[in-house]
Amino acid sequence: MTAISFDLFHEAQRQDPYPAYAELRRHSPVTQLVNGSFALARYADVSHVLRHPELFSSTAMLSATSGGLASALGNAARDPSEAARIAELLKSLPITLAEQLSSRSLIAVDPPVHGPMRSLVNRGFTPRRIADLETRVRAIARAALADLDGKPDFDMVSQFFVPLPVTVIAELLGVEAERSSDFKRWSDCAVAVAGGGAGALGPVQILEGMAGLSRYIIGIVEQRRRRPGNDLISLLIRAEDGAAALTPVEVVMFTLLLLVAGNETTTNLLGNALLALMAHPDELARVRRDPSRIPALVEEALRYDSPIQFLFREAREDVELGGVKIPAGATVMPLLGSANRDEAQFPNADRFDPSRNTQGHLAFGLGIHFCLGASLARLEARIALEELLPRFSAYERTDPRVQYVDSYIVRGPKRLPMRVA
Repeated sequence: MTAISFDLFHEAQRQDPYPAYAELRRHSPVTQLVNGSFALARYADVSHVLRHPELFSSTAMLSATSGGLASALGNAARDPSEAARIAELLKSLPITLAEQLSSRSLIAVDPPVHGPMRSLVNRGFTPRRIADLETRVRAIARAALADLDGKPDFDMVSQFFVPLPVTVIAELLGVEAERSSDFKRWSDCAVAVAGGGAGALGPVQILEGMAGLSRYIIGIVEQRRRRPGNDLISLLIRAEDGAAALTPVEVVMFTLLLLVAGNETTTNLLGNALLALMAHPDELARVRRDPSRIPALVEEALRYDSPIQFLFREAREDVELGGVKIPAGATVMPLLGSANRDEAQFPNADRFDPSRNTQGHLAFGLGIHFCLGASLARLEARIALEELLPRFSAYERTDPRVQYVDSYIVRGPKRLPMRVA
C-alpha cells in the first residue's frame, strides 16, 4: 500500500472528487485514512464488499454517520451560549438521540433482520406500482414546469428538481405535499448529519431540523393509527405486529428514511445530469433530437457523477483486499463514485458518453442493500428530462460556480441558477 495524501472530507474533494479517485485507483486502491478507516477505490473491491454482507456489516452506516453529529456537537459545546442552546434542543427532541441510534434502520442492519424489513417496504415499490405512477409523475412534472413559464431566470434545483420527487414521495407516504419546502429543509439537515456535516449547517440548525421533522412524522403516524390508509406509513404501522416487528420509534425512523431518501437521490441525479449535459452541448443537442436516448442518458449520469459517493461497512473478521490486511472491526468505505470511474470496468471512464454500456454501475449500490427506490428514481428522472429538455430552446447557467449540497456522501448541486429561452 503506497502512502498518498488523501482527505475524503476536504472541501476540494467535495467540489471535484474524481482526480483524487483516479490517483487512488492507480497508486493506492486500498487506502487507510487518518481516522483508521479503509477507503476502497477500485470497482472489483467495492463490488466485492457490497456483495458479501457476511464479511462486511452494514451496521457501520449508523455509527459512521452519527459520528459526524457527535463531533459537531462536541465542537459546538465549547461555546457556552451554543452549548446551552444545544442542551435545550436535545431535551426537546421527541425521539432522543439514544432512541434514534438504538432503533434498527433498513440501511444499517444485516441478515437475518434485514430480510423481513426489506420485504415489508418492498410492497410499496413493486414494479406494477411504480409503473402505475407514470401518469401522476408526468402531471407533477408538467405542473412544476408550468410554474416556470414566463420566468427567464430561475433556480432549476429548487423550482423543478426538488418539487418533483418531494411531491411524489409525499404522496406515496400520505403526507402533505404542500409542505415540500419543509421536507426539503428537514432533508438537508439529515443529509448534513449523514454526510459529515459539510457546508454551512451548524449543529443548532441540524437539531432544529431533526426536531421539526420528528414531530411532524410522529403526528402523521398517530393519525394513521387512528385512520389507516393505503399509503406507506400505514403499511409500516401494520408491521408493528408482523414479521418485521417494528417498534413505534422504528416506524417513525423508517418513515423519515423514506422521506429523505425518496427525494435526495432523484434531485441530485437530475442536477448532475443537467450539469453534464450543459458541459457537453453535443450530447444535449443529440438527446433533444432523440428523446428515446433519455433512459440511457440517465444511466450514464448515474455512473458519471453518482448521487451517493460512498458507503460505510465494518469488517466482521480479518480480511485482505488489494493486498492490504484489514482487521476485524475496521470501518471500510466503498467509494461508489470511484468504482464508477474505474477504467478497468468502464473504458474511457472519465468521458461522459450516454451511448456506452453502463451495465453494472454501482450508483444504486449492489446486493441486498441495492437502493429500494432505484426504479422510482429512474422513472422520475426519465420523465423529468422528457418534459424539461424539449421545453426550452436554450439553457445557460447564470453562475459559473457550482455550490454542492452540504455533504461529503451525497453529491449534487445545491442550486442551479439558469436563464432559458
